Amino acid sequence: MTGQRVGYQRVSTVDQNTERQLDGVPVDQMFTDKASGKDTNRPQLAEALRYARKGDTLVVHSMDRLARNLDDLRRIVRELTGQGVRVEFVKESLTFSGDDSPMNTLLLSMLGAVSEFERSMILERQREGIAIAKAAGKYRGGQPKLSDAQAAELAGRKQAGESVAALARDYGVSRQTVYRYVAENEQAPNAEGVPRG
Repeated sequence: MTGQRVGYQRVSTVDQNTERQLDGVPVDQMFTDKASGKDTNRPQLAEALRYARKGDTLVVHSMDRLARNLDDLRRIVRELTGQGVRVEFVKESLTFSGDDSPMNTLLLSMLGAVSEFERSMILERQREGIAIAKAAGKYRGGQPKLSDAQAAELAGRKQAGESVAALARDYGVSRQTVYRYVAENEQAPNAEGVPRG
């Protein structure tokens, strides 16, 4: 009996589409994480690794979808192939089975290192762009999540005794954001120009 083809895909945010990953690639079981590459909490990857058995193939779109960095990539591939699970990277057209040639092992390290380097370059360009925009006075960071009316309503509800957790859930913001809006509302002057706090 041939093993199963176990698919794993990871998208960086809940908005990213998984359709392009493993599109048209046949798999028997699919696991999907919605987390950034640097995030260590990837429950579906852990589940896929537990699910895969000897003779199965773990199918991943590309190396950077599987691992956070080169060490992580080598560790995961080594652990899987050590259990008799093949690892197939579709984008790179590479499959690792444990009895890999020195050339395959070298390719894994080289391509993994290239992916890690590309990711660090993207982050560096992003930081440089933000620094330039800040210097030019054009960078404002994250945009406000709530309108002024919503912020005032939220602060009023908090003063009326509603819990921070409930308010965060109702407004779709973090608890930290609720505290910030409440603090800002207390500092804002009222109609007479006197701070409310």
